[in-house]
Amino acid sequence: MRQWLTGLVMACLPVLALAEDSRLRSLETTDAGRQWDAVGRLDIDGVGFCTGALIAPDLVLTAAHCLFDKATKARIRPERLEFLAGFRSGRASAYRYVKRAVVHPGYVYDGEVTSERVRNDVALLQLQRPIRNTTVVPFETADRPRKGEQIGVVSYAKDRADAPALQEVCGVMARQEGILVMSCDVDYGSSGAPIFSFEGDMPRIVSVVSAKAEVRGRRVALGTELNEPLDLLRAELASDARFLKAPLAGDHGVTSTGARGAAGAKFVRPGGG
Repeated sequence: MRQWLTGLVMACLPVLALAEDSRLRSLETTDAGRQWDAVGRLDIDGVGFCTGALIAPDLVLTAAHCLFDKATKARIRPERLEFLAGFRSGRASAYRYVKRAVVHPGYVYDGEVTSERVRNDVALLQLQRPIRNTTVVPFETADRPRKGEQIGVVSYAKDRADAPALQEVCGVMARQEGILVMSCDVDYGSSGAPIFSFEGDMPRIVSVVSAKAEVRGRRVALGTELNEPLDLLRAELASDARFLKAPLAGDHGVTSTGARGAAGAKFVRPGGG
């Protein structure tokens, strides 16, 4: 997968006590995964993957850092990205290459890793052709979840590259500076995975996984609040804007930036697959 941020969230972060989270459940069978076919694996230039989700027949929501080459820091050409909707056991419900991609204009893939970088870590991909498969129904999005609200996540990861897994119950532990701190179980490859609210008659996407962290020894997920960023990305696509960034220096190994983000979070930037 692309670059992943690991943070140590200091004890000063106020954390809400939550009900027990559910375990990950594999969606490797057709019946188990049917409702989630609009979540797919985003294959990146043949060298890694992230997770993404359809929010329109031709639009995929994911994390911005998935669109950058970790070694060169250059933007990966859109046509080098392929979305595999409902991918499991070597087959997908639909395969589409990406035509265009926009990232949040405030997102920078170099320099200090801060809360601002996590907050802006969102991208929107336009597919070369819409997916009209009746089994692949795009998800709607919703307003940011409340602190304490139960949420869920569907994601691929390093130990589940051939089929996604559903965690139906996790929670919003804190909201600070446009970042959601969530108790969801994520790992390498989960970047860009949709976070769902189950309030109402259908699951709706309320966030996108950006990073993993620790809160007092407990692993958590960090994600963006979607409201304004998603409106901005849609407007950029509509105006045919393109955010092209110059190639930057490479980055390998674990390095601490020393930067502190929301509530004293100190982010560490690892290299890796």
